[in-house]
Amino acid sequence: MEGDGVAVRRARERRQKRQRPGAEPGDGKGSCGRTSSRSPPAPKKLSTGEPEGEPEDEYVDSEVELFGDYDSFSGNNSLLAEVHDLEERCMKSTDGVLDIKNLDCNTAVEPVCGDVQLQNAKNIEQILPIPESTTNSRSRRKFDFLSTMKEQKDSSLDPHGDSLENLPSSQLLFLKQSEECLIHPHKVAEVKERAYHWNQSPDKISDVPHCHDTENVKKDSEPSASSLSEPRRRSLKDHLKSAMTENARAPASLVSKSKQLKEAVVSEEIGVAERTHSASFVDIGPFYGLPTKVKELLTEFRGIDKLYDWQHACLTLESLQQRKNLIYSLPTSGGKTLVAEILILQQLLCKQMDVLMILPYVAIVQEKVAGLSGFGMELGFLVEEYAGSRGRIPPIKRRLKKSLYIATIERGHTLVNSLIETGRIGDLGLVVVDELHMLGEGSRGAVLEMTLAKIIYKSKTTQIIGMSATLNNVGDLQQFLKAEYYTSNFRPVELKEYVKIRDTIYEVDNKEENGFRFSRLLNFKYSTDLQKTDPDHLIALVTEVIPQYSCLVFCPTKKNCENVAEMICKHLNRDYKKLKEKEKRNLLTDLRNICSGRLCPVLKQTIPYGISYHHSGLTSEERKRIEEAYSSGILCLLTCTSTLAAGVNLPARRVILRAPYVATEFMKKNQYKQMIGRAGRAGIDKAGESILIVQEKDRNLIANSPEEVFQFMHVTLFSVQPQLLPEGKSLQDVTTEVLQWLKQNGLLKDSTSCDGEQILVITKLGQATYKGSIDLAYCDTLYADLKKGLEGLILESCLHLIYLTTPYSMVLQCSPNWMIYFRQYSQLSPAEQQVAVLVGVPESFITKKASGQAVRMDVDIGTASRLYLSLVLHALLKVNNVWEVAEKFNISRGFIQTLLNSAASFSSSVLHFCEELNEFWVYKALLTELTKRLMYCVKAELIPLMEVAGVLEPRAKQLYNSGYKTLAHLANANPDVLVKTIEHLSRSQARQIVSSAKMLLTEKAEALQEEVEELLRIPADIT
Repeated sequence: MEGDGVAVRRARERRQKRQRPGAEPGDGKGSCGRTSSRSPPAPKKLSTGEPEGEPEDEYVDSEVELFGDYDSFSGNNSLLAEVHDLEERCMKSTDGVLDIKNLDCNTAVEPVCGDVQLQNAKNIEQILPIPESTTNSRSRRKFDFLSTMKEQKDSSLDPHGDSLENLPSSQLLFLKQSEECLIHPHKVAEVKERAYHWNQSPDKISDVPHCHDTENVKKDSEPSASSLSEPRRRSLKDHLKSAMTENARAPASLVSKSKQLKEAVVSEEIGVAERTHSASFVDIGPFYGLPTKVKELLTEFRGIDKLYDWQHACLTLESLQQRKNLIYSLPTSGGKTLVAEILILQQLLCKQMDVLMILPYVAIVQEKVAGLSGFGMELGFLVEEYAGSRGRIPPIKRRLKKSLYIATIERGHTLVNSLIETGRIGDLGLVVVDELHMLGEGSRGAVLEMTLAKIIYKSKTTQIIGMSATLNNVGDLQQFLKAEYYTSNFRPVELKEYVKIRDTIYEVDNKEENGFRFSRLLNFKYSTDLQKTDPDHLIALVTEVIPQYSCLVFCPTKKNCENVAEMICKHLNRDYKKLKEKEKRNLLTDLRNICSGRLCPVLKQTIPYGISYHHSGLTSEERKRIEEAYSSGILCLLTCTSTLAAGVNLPARRVILRAPYVATEFMKKNQYKQMIGRAGRAGIDKAGESILIVQEKDRNLIANSPEEVFQFMHVTLFSVQPQLLPEGKSLQDVTTEVLQWLKQNGLLKDSTSCDGEQILVITKLGQATYKGSIDLAYCDTLYADLKKGLEGLILESCLHLIYLTTPYSMVLQCSPNWMIYFRQYSQLSPAEQQVAVLVGVPESFITKKASGQAVRMDVDIGTASRLYLSLVLHALLKVNNVWEVAEKFNISRGFIQTLLNSAASFSSSVLHFCEELNEFWVYKALLTELTKRLMYCVKAELIPLMEVAGVLEPRAKQLYNSGYKTLAHLANANPDVLVKTIEHLSRSQARQIVSSAKMLLTEKAEALQEEVEELLRIPADIT
C-alpha cells in the first residue's frame, strides 16, 4: 500500500477534477454513516507543485474523499464494487451450500469471478497485512476467504505466478492447509462454523483495525452510537473501506514490516518442524541417519557406547547407500549382529518398510524377539515371532506401524510364500540372514536357498543382507545374491588356536611349513588308572582354567557329553564343592521344580562341582536354566555338543574340542570356526584359546594345511557351481528333469496361453504344497494319508489327527522299542486301536515284532515308526509331563520335546495345505485346535503367558501363581516388583518379559484395530 501522503495527493487530484462547489473538507460521511471518533494526526507537508488557493497541508479525514468514485487499485476494474458483488454471490452460495442441517459435502461451487478477481484478492492480501496482534481465528477466516477465491479461479491460471513463487515454504504449507479445510469432508464442521460466524458476527472479522497500535485497536473496536442503529451485517466493501482508512491513519511502525515478516516466517517454520518431529518421530542425527534415541537405547539395553571401526566402515559403505545386497563375514564375537540390527532399524524407522530376519534355530529366534521387543516399544514398531507354529500366515498388513518378522528358516520360507501370494512381497524392504553358511546344510540349506531365490525373482526392491563367521564360496554367493562383499579379520579379543597330540600342544601358525609350531608339554601327573580313564588329558586341560575362568568342552555325541562330565567330577578336588554352594543348591532346586520333582542323576552328581552337560536331550526349560547359571558364574564348565556353538551366547576362556568329529562325520570348517569362536568373547575375557584334541591316527588329516583338514563340502548353488552338476549334464538338463518330476507328481501341468504358447500351470496340489511349505519329498504321501483319513476319520480320540500331523522327517530318527510298542498299544481303547488298523499297522504285526518272530506281512516300517511317534505325542498331550513320557517310552526328554515342537510346526503346515484343497475342508477346524495344543502342551490357563517370548512352562506357573494370570497383567507389571515376587528372576529378565508382553499386547490391539477399520471402511464402488 502507498504511504499517507500519496493517499492525500490522490484525493486532492480528484477534487480538482470534480470542481464540486460547496464541498468542504471533512464533511463527507463514510459508507457506513459514521464519522471518525478520534483526532487526526498532524498534517503532513506535501512536496508537490499545486496552484495557489488550494490548502497545501490539509489532511483529509473522509472516506468519500479518500476513495470517491475511483476505488480500483488495479487500474481497470472497480475493486470494491467487484468485491461487493462477489460477496453477495458468495453469501448466496454459502446459504445454499453450507446449510447447517443439509450440507452436501460433494456440492461443487461454480466460479463466480475470473482471473482479475483472484488477482485482486491477492492484492487485498498484500494491501491489508494482518499484524501479529490479530487473533488466530481471524487469520484462519481470512485465509479461508482467500482460499475460496483461489479455488474458484479457472484451472488455466499460471501456477508459476510471482505471487506464489515468492512465498516461503511455510506460507505455502499454511495456504495448502487452509485449502484442505475447504475441500476435505472431515473438515466440514469447521467450514460450517466459519460460515455461521461470517453471517452472524461480521464485526469480529474486520472491525479490528489493521495496525500495530494496540491502544487504537481497543478504541476503534468499540461501536459508536450511530453504528448501533445499523444492521449487524455490513457489506465487505464497507469493511474494506473502514480498514484501509484506519491503516492510512495509523502511524508507521517502529519495526519494519519486512523484519516482522521474516520473524513470522522463521517462527512458523520452527513450529512446522517441531510438529513434524513430534508426529513422525524423525530425528536425523549423527548416528547413521537414525533417531538419536537409538544410540541411547543401545547404551541402556546393551551397554554399547561406541562402535568398532569396522562397524562404522561397513555401515557407511557406498553399496549400502545404493541399497545393494551385501554379504559380510567376520570372526565370531566381532560384532556382526549389531551392524545388522542398525540396518534393520534404518529400514523400519527411516524407510518405513517391513523387515524379515532369518535365524537358524528356535531358541535364537526367541532370544532375539525378547532382545528387540524393548526397542520396538520405545521406537514404535512391532516385533513378530515366526518359530514353530507361531506367527500369522499371511501376516497382518499394518498401516500405522511397520513390522520386524523374526523367523526360523522354515517359517521364513512360509512367510515369504504368503507375501508373494498376496502380492505384498514389495512391502519387505530388507531381509537379513544370519549364519549364511547354512546354505550348504542339507535340506535346511535348500529351503533357505529357495527362499532367497524367490525374493530375488519376485521383488526388485528388497535388499538382502547376509552374514556369517565362515564363508568359503564367497564368489558363488556373491553371484547368486548379486551382492557386494565386506570382510575383516577384526576380533576384539585375541584368540589363539592350539592342537594337542598325546601330551604335546602345538600352536596353529600359518607361517610354519606344516602350519604348526611346538608350544608346550602338559604339566600334570597322571597315574596309570587315571591315564586309562582320561587318555585325552581332559582333566589336566580343564583344571588349568576352572574354577577361576569358564570352559567349554565340545564332544562328538550326547552320551559322550554326560560321560565326560561324570568322569571329570570323579577326579576333582572336594574344594570345588565349597564354591558358591548356596547358589548351586538353588540351581538344583530349580531344576527339580522344572522337572516336576525329578532330577537327572548325572546333573545331581556334577552340578555341586560347578559342572553340567548341555545338549538336545535336555528340555528347553532345563537348558535355559543351565545357561543362566553358566552365564552368572555358578557353573564354570559345560560339556556340550556342536549345536551350542550356533545357539545362544555362551562364551568361555578356553574351548576344548574333544575330537575332530561331529557324531561320526569329520568336522567341517564352518563347524570348527563356530566352536572356537566361543573362546574369548568381547567384554567378558581379555584373551581366549582353543585346543583341538587329535589322535595319532588323525594326524595326516591336518598335516598339510587347515584348508585340507576342514574342507567345506556341501554346496548346492547349481547356477554358479557347474562343477557340481552330474557328469555329462548341463544345468538345462537338470532343470528339465526336475520339471518332468513335478509334472509326474501332479504339482505342475502343461497348458496353452491365450496366444497359443505352451506354458506351465501350477496345480491345486502344487498350490497347497507351496502354501504349506511342505517338503516335495513328502507332499504326495501327505495327500494320500489325508485322503485315506477321510474314508474313516476317527474323532473319538485325537490319535488319528496326531498321526496325520506327525512329521515325516522325524521317522528316520526313531527306532521303536517293540516291547514298549506292544505295551502301549494294548492300553489303547478299541477306537484308538482301530486307528492303527486304518493306517496299516495291525495288532498281529506289533505282536510278532515284540516277540521276535519273523514277520512276512507287507507292512511299511516307516508307517509303523510314525504311528509309534504318534503314540508318544498322544501320551504327552494326556499327561503334559515330559519326564513321565520319557520314562514310559525309554526316550530322552530332549528328543520328546523336539518331536513336540516339530509336530506343532508340521501341524501348522498341514493346516495351510488343507486350506487350499476344498476336499479337505473338514480338517481346517480340527487342525486349528490341535496345533494350539501341540504348540504349548500345557493347561489352558497358562497359554496366554506362554505366548510371551522367554516365558516357558515353569516360569508361566510362577507368574500365574503370583497373580499375573493374563497378558494384560504381565504387560502392566513393574519389573522391580516382578524381581521381588518371582524367585530367581533377574532384573534384565524381568524387563525383557515385560517388554515382550507389551509388544505382544500392542500387536494384538493393532490387529483388532485393523479389523475394525476394515469392517467400517466404505467400499470404493459406493459413491
